[in-house]
Amino acid sequence: MCGRFRQTRSAKSLAQQFNAGLLDALNDFDILPRVNIAPTQPVVVVKQTKGKPRTITIMRRGLIPAWAKDQSIGNKTINARSESVETTISFSDSSRSRRCLIPADGFYEWKKTGKVRQPYCFEVGEGELFAFAGLWDTWKNPKAETIESCTILTTTSNELVEKIHDRMPVIVPADKYNLWLDPEVEDFEAVKEILKPYEANAMRQYPVSPKLNSSNNESATLALPIDETEFQKDLFK
Repeated sequence: MCGRFRQTRSAKSLAQQFNAGLLDALNDFDILPRVNIAPTQPVVVVKQTKGKPRTITIMRRGLIPAWAKDQSIGNKTINARSESVETTISFSDSSRSRRCLIPADGFYEWKKTGKVRQPYCFEVGEGELFAFAGLWDTWKNPKAETIESCTILTTTSNELVEKIHDRMPVIVPADKYNLWLDPEVEDFEAVKEILKPYEANAMRQYPVSPKLNSSNNESATLALPIDETEFQKDLFK
C-alpha cells in the first residue's frame, strides 16, 4: 500500500518535470514542502482533461466517486489495487479517462520491531522527483461545492520493498507520463504495461525517525536517515 509520502519540490520544479502549468487558482505558496503527507490530506496532482492543457492542482487524497452520497467513502479509497480498478465501482470510470500523476520524492512503509513501528523511506535514485500513478474524480457535496479527489494505485512489491511490505505504489516512468495522462486513451489495456513494480535497483531505502508515525509531525529532519540501531533512542528524545 502507500499510506504516507513526501513531496518537497517547488512549484517551479514540478512545472518543469511534468511540463504543466499551475491551475489559475494556485500560486507557489499553495505548494509547500511536505515530509509527512497522510491520507485525506491535500496533495499535489498533475492532470490533463480533453481539450485542455496539462495542469498542476491540489486534490483531497481519498477518491470520492461522483455518485457518492457523502465524502466518507474517500477515507477508504486512498489507494486502489491496480489489478482490479477496471472492475471496482469506485474506480472504473476514472480508470478510463481521469488518470493523473501524484508527484513525490519519497514514500514510507513500516516494519514492526518489538513494540515500535519503524518507518522506512523509499526513494528513486538518490531522492529524485517521481510520480505515482493516480486516478481522480469530481464530487459535489450537498452545498453544491465541488471537491476533486484522488487515489494512488498500488501493485505487488519489488525485491526492495517486499522486505517491508507486500504492496507498493505504482511509480510511472518519466517516458510514460504522456501515455498515462492522455484522456483520449480510454482503453485501459493500453496503459496496463505501466502498472508493474518499479525497478528495485533504481531505488533505495533507509530507516527514518519513528516520530514520523504521527501525522502531526512535519519537521524536515524526520525524513533524514537514522541509525537503525538507535531508533528507539530517537523516539524518546
